[in-house]
Amino acid sequence: MPLPVRIAPSILSADFARLGEEVRAIDEGGADYIHVDVMDGHFVPNITIGPLIVKAIRPLTEKLLDVHLMIAPADPYLEAFAEAGADGMTVHAEAGPHLHRSLQAIRALGKRAGVALNPATPVEAVRHVIDIVDLVLVMSVNPGFGGQEFIPDALEKLRAMREMIGGRAIDLEVDGGVGTENARALADAGANVLVAGTSILAGNDPKTYGDRIAALRQAAVTVTA
Repeated sequence: MPLPVRIAPSILSADFARLGEEVRAIDEGGADYIHVDVMDGHFVPNITIGPLIVKAIRPLTEKLLDVHLMIAPADPYLEAFAEAGADGMTVHAEAGPHLHRSLQAIRALGKRAGVALNPATPVEAVRHVIDIVDLVLVMSVNPGFGGQEFIPDALEKLRAMREMIGGRAIDLEVDGGVGTENARALADAGANVLVAGTSILAGNDPKTYGDRIAALRQAAVTVTA
């Protein structure tokens, strides 16, 4: 049975001067997950936030905090993010020498375990850990910055990943260049969690977030002729 489409606005595109208000606004606007992009300036060419920010926003929403760790190594920081309030943590397949161990560690902390695939990372990188993950994230841009152009090859990778997942209750998430113009194609390819930063938070006007989230969800489930 297909999993329902979920919308995960990324706070990477939020106005950090009023981050609390932004989190409340996307929550009230209908977000299913709150996507938190963590970057270290080493694994990816940008630096963003750490556990203290996760801890600060945790009391502001009951929605799932979907923490995407674009850091290497990730293992030394898993406990800190868990204690800060992350509901799920996603590590990149290349972020450490022992992916299976990293996913086990996340699960041992009582959190949802995810693995992310960069554009050049094959789906085969996940095959031998597929039974211990709750989420697979297919990057449709190179990680590190918001507002990038969607890489079309991600559609083929999503289809291959959905086939590998089969009947397992695993979220298939896509992140990068996601908007109403490609939401239906992404859903058709098997994605059920759409991460969107720019397409939802551009302009940082909270009054627009609800309509944008609704439009993205509608685009994902509308059958086109």
